[in-house]
Amino acid sequence: MSDHIVKSYDDDLAALKTMLAQMGGLAEEQLANAIDAIGRRDTQLADKVIAGDAQIDVFERQIEEKAILTIAKRQPMARDLREIMVAIRVASDLERIGDLAKNTAKRTHAISEALPRKLITGLTRMGSLAQEQLRTILDAYAHTDAEKAIAVWRADEEIDAIFNSIFRELLTYMMEDPRMIGLCTHLLFGAKNMERIGDHTTNIAENIYYLVHGKPILEERPKKDATSITSVPKPN
Repeated sequence: MSDHIVKSYDDDLAALKTMLAQMGGLAEEQLANAIDAIGRRDTQLADKVIAGDAQIDVFERQIEEKAILTIAKRQPMARDLREIMVAIRVASDLERIGDLAKNTAKRTHAISEALPRKLITGLTRMGSLAQEQLRTILDAYAHTDAEKAIAVWRADEEIDAIFNSIFRELLTYMMEDPRMIGLCTHLLFGAKNMERIGDHTTNIAENIYYLVHGKPILEERPKKDATSITSVPKPN
């Protein structure tokens, strides 16, 4: 392969990474604003998040188109091909994170009353952890750091643990006061969105590991979401 072709290919990869960095930065901003909006019941900020999701979708399409064009022109093999395939997968996960942030922001319009302090504290804590995970995994991708990616992969259990706690707390509120069912349902969806964002950061972590090592992580993904087997207490 000539020096010119190698340089052109390197430029293509650099362009992909630049677009992913911009997309990741926007996803971080969307998530932070969504958490802030629902916590403060700020509908104007929520609308900004909802409108901003379109730009994340644009980034995903551009990255996919650039990746496909690069494969067609350069016909990469082995590690080079993994670089491009992982870029497509990371873009897909970031697009889903953007969707989940938008969905969380939408809940702001459905919440008219002040939130119980304990609930909003738990939801904010989940959101902060999800933000930290996203920020760390984007840094791991930028530096192709498999060890940092594995640390994020293992840390997802903490988000699951908080989600379990919020889920049980919301059940209690709904059982004690049926008037809280509507509010608690929206908060439950918001909390579930944060838990799903954590899952998408672990997806990115697995792809970084695959990029570096050329094989998938063999361990079972750590999960502590027990809400599917949590029994609902009977009313008194």
